[in-house]
Amino acid sequence: MPSEQNIARQRTVQNAARSAMAALTALIDAGDSEQTIADKAKNLLRQQGYTDTWYYDCHALVLLGSRSCMSVSGKTYQAQTEPVGQTNLITVDLSPLDEECWGDFARSFVVENGRVISQPQSLEFQNGLRFVQAMQTHLLRIARPDYTFGQLFDWANLRIRQSGFVNLDYRNNVGHSIATSRENRQFIEANNEAPLSSVDFFSFEPFVRLKGGHWGFKHEGIFFFNQAGLLEEL
Repeated sequence: MPSEQNIARQRTVQNAARSAMAALTALIDAGDSEQTIADKAKNLLRQQGYTDTWYYDCHALVLLGSRSCMSVSGKTYQAQTEPVGQTNLITVDLSPLDEECWGDFARSFVVENGRVISQPQSLEFQNGLRFVQAMQTHLLRIARPDYTFGQLFDWANLRIRQSGFVNLDYRNNVGHSIATSRENRQFIEANNEAPLSSVDFFSFEPFVRLKGGHWGFKHEGIFFFNQAGLLEEL
């Protein structure tokens, strides 16, 4: 379990990502694209002093429109210029770095009538956002320190299937440990017998599409077990 000092440092970086994401929604309009949104997000992080990223050279991975269901590594990601338009779903994944501390924060935003809104009219948008947010809530209820990465993978993918969704992740996982190098990450994947409490922090980020749907949804946070053995989100 992480020390109070490590929790505080990690929370500071994650809060910077959270703050940048909140500010970003007010800056998006119909004329934006993946490229311009990524540039705006990167600038918002830079304004808070975060000029580096741990995710290759990808400070902000943005997917929208025809690419909203695409799963891609930051190693090969290239932002595109397809416009947001009047109706869209935009997913932004931020990865700020402060020395060895990683931030990892993703949200999907709905655009209707050319602007980001919190309460969409579309049922597909409503159901997708509600589902990924509920997954985070359920995680806090069910996770225990002795729960393995593999068990969390099995639980998440069963819930995704039973709820009528499809896992879109190209690795088929739903998150990873927050490490000090990309190569040392533990993934929430099948048959990983490492307990969640073997790492200080881990992300949970199901990336899903409703069966027969057109849009890919993601909601990501970083979690840790406190001294009482209860799961908390940064």
